[in-house]
Amino acid sequence: MLISQQKIEIRVLRKRDKHILARWLTDPTILKYYDGRDNPSSLERVRTRFYKKEDRVTRCIVEYEHVPIGYMQFYPINDEERVRYGYANSINVYGMDQFIGENSYWNKGIGTTLVKMMVAYLTDEVKADKVVMDPQIQNKRALACYAKCGFQEVKHLPLHELHEGERRDCLLMEYVKEDEKK
Repeated sequence: MLISQQKIEIRVLRKRDKHILARWLTDPTILKYYDGRDNPSSLERVRTRFYKKEDRVTRCIVEYEHVPIGYMQFYPINDEERVRYGYANSINVYGMDQFIGENSYWNKGIGTTLVKMMVAYLTDEVKADKVVMDPQIQNKRALACYAKCGFQEVKHLPLHELHEGERRDCLLMEYVKEDEKK
């Protein structure tokens, strides 16, 4: 177990999770916000995309009362992203992405809790100076969640992400631990 708090656990992705990821990533309600409804993931695509050993991404499953309900990943941002986003002089910047794959768990505060859990883990255990995300501007629910978790809007990223055949605007949002802001 990577992180555990009350009813929520975040654990590292296992081989047997590939079937649930494939189910989530073919569900149009999930794909509306993650990857796009025109971009479903077959089991084979899940295998090649989420089970790479050579990259620096830590992939996780979120469980609520021992039931897998979502996906989360974190990673040190690479040098190209550091320059592009204005973090060239920052030491330890991590990115994270997540979704709740079981939409019956949406709008219950679980997303806010799991983002806060991961941010605490990254800042306290991994010693990240900053944690960043780049959600699409149209994803109002995600933007509200991240703001509740202490993320600040840093930069508008025009036409940043290809989603459902169109380039979409995103926001670069960052979290800086309180004692680091001083």
